[in-house]
Amino acid sequence: MIRLKLRPRPGMVCRQAVELVMDYVDGALSSAQRLRFERHLTACLDCPEYLAQTRAVITLAGSITPDDLTPRMRSELTGLYRRWLSDKS
Repeated sequence: MIRLKLRPRPGMVCRQAVELVMDYVDGALSSAQRLRFERHLTACLDCPEYLAQTRAVITLAGSITPDDLTPRMRSELTGLYRRWLSDKS
């Protein structure tokens, strides 16, 4: 019986790419990671769309001002932030 030795593929799978999207957008990937990520984008149908959606969300979220929020939204966000702070302690 012939046994084939399988080597891990050097490429990236979508799950890995999704985990790196924010670091890619922030420019926090090493050169090797960035190159691997960009290679994946050229071969994948879905991840470029996910990257575009992430960038759109960042753009939209960055344009929100406190005046855009209802009093309830402000209260809920303040509560979330306070819980996050208490969890960090």
